Amino acid sequence: MSKVVWKPGTFIYPLPVVMVSSGTMEESNIITVAWTGILNTNPAMVYISVRPSRYSYDIIKNQGEFVINLTTRKLAKATDWCGVKTGAQVDKFKEMKLTKEKANFVKCPMIKESPVSVECKVKEIKKLGSHDVFIAEVLAINADEKYINEKGAFDISKCDLITYANGHYYTLDKKIGKFGFSVQKKKKKKKYGKSK
Repeated sequence: MSKVVWKPGTFIYPLPVVMVSSGTMEESNIITVAWTGILNTNPAMVYISVRPSRYSYDIIKNQGEFVINLTTRKLAKATDWCGVKTGAQVDKFKEMKLTKEKANFVKCPMIKESPVSVECKVKEIKKLGSHDVFIAEVLAINADEKYINEKGAFDISKCDLITYANGHYYTLDKKIGKFGFSVQKKKKKKKYGKSK
């Protein structure tokens, strides 16, 4: 079987699909973004790519902050709707019955229904062509306590997160391994001798 060659394009899938909230508790907006990711560990840095024509673009550029809200199967309709409607004409929080939650370090509201909300401060804007990239430092991660396991770790398997690939939304299936599983040594089973 051989590979088919296509023209250059965006085909690194799947991607996280997130709702990015911006503005203030009084005047806010949500934009759905699939072009987002991690850039750095120390300091923690992330990015979102936004078309300059989008309503949220100027809000984020002028305010210099935003919140990345992870999305779930339950939030799939709201996620899609917030991606096709413009905040210039509708109140997305109100129309999708989403709850504004006060953030700790930014003026933007978090989305209460999201399992994780990441508070971000813009450090740089890169103009690349169709989209501008907002490079931001992570100021705080807010995780819903119902997804924290008994060891105090975030249990992503309980969230039912969704992803985006080639125009479609997908749910994450099941865990198939953990980082380093390919080189992890197998535990030896204890052998018990017969009692006399």
